[in-house]
Amino acid sequence: MTYPTLISVSQLQALIGAKAPLRVFDCTFDLMKPEAGPAQYLDAHLPGAVYANLDTDLSARHGHPGPHGQVLVAQEADKPASGGRHPLPSREKFAAWLSSVGLANDMQAVVYDRNGANYCGRLWWMLKWMGHDAVAVLDGGLQAWQAAGLPVNTGEEPAHFQTNFVPGAPLVRLVDTKTVAARLDDPAQTLIDARAAPRYRGEVEPLDPIAGHIPGALNRPFADNLTADGRFKPAEQLRAEFEALLAGRDPATVVHHCGSGVSAVPNVLAMQIAGLGTPALYAGSWSEWSNTPGLPTRQGPQP
Repeated sequence: MTYPTLISVSQLQALIGAKAPLRVFDCTFDLMKPEAGPAQYLDAHLPGAVYANLDTDLSARHGHPGPHGQVLVAQEADKPASGGRHPLPSREKFAAWLSSVGLANDMQAVVYDRNGANYCGRLWWMLKWMGHDAVAVLDGGLQAWQAAGLPVNTGEEPAHFQTNFVPGAPLVRLVDTKTVAARLDDPAQTLIDARAAPRYRGEVEPLDPIAGHIPGALNRPFADNLTADGRFKPAEQLRAEFEALLAGRDPATVVHHCGSGVSAVPNVLAMQIAGLGTPALYAGSWSEWSNTPGLPTRQGPQP
């Protein structure tokens, strides 16, 4: 049996007990303090978990400094697959990283964090993008594992044997700024912004040069998908909430985004859990949109 969306603590325990082919990833991170995530991993993580760093493993740099500080142009295979503050690495580069940490195509991947699924969702989506369907978010994250009284490890984990992860056809859809802009007034595109309401309204903007949102975008803060204990709401409740937000719009038209394509993913996952299909992701998100000259922006509570 494989798990393509969520996995509970007891289900993960069963896989471990059965010695199923499995790789667990800890994606804990802190946008405002990037060094905190690795430190928290070293303090406590699931036994055997690989640390996946948002900045260095799950994102790409547009170039890298040369010996005299100049930025070298990336090779074709290294070119980012998206823009924005956390550009996606190329599929080739990401496959090489997956191979380096020992993920094989026949393994179940389990991802978690201690941040309300904000960062582990990124790896869940990226593995779907690589054609790997057997990837699930640990429902409730590290907190649920510890609440069950289960052991954690500290410090570094032993390195895993190198594998040869082979990318398959993407199971999710990625859209770019040009596509979103061309369809702003098209009913075949429904934008959903996962940022907190004050950022969506343009009242605050801690990271990007312009405050506000993409014209026409609906607002669904990613934390709205979770219950008070950090687990995803039941499928029926998620379905009802998304249908109320969409107000008759076709779920197949949905494109999710956020600040940099990371916290939008819990909305993608929630729609899958709710049985509403697999919506697209605009990975460049507000960080790319607001830095692209000539694109319209809007402030206030209205889409």
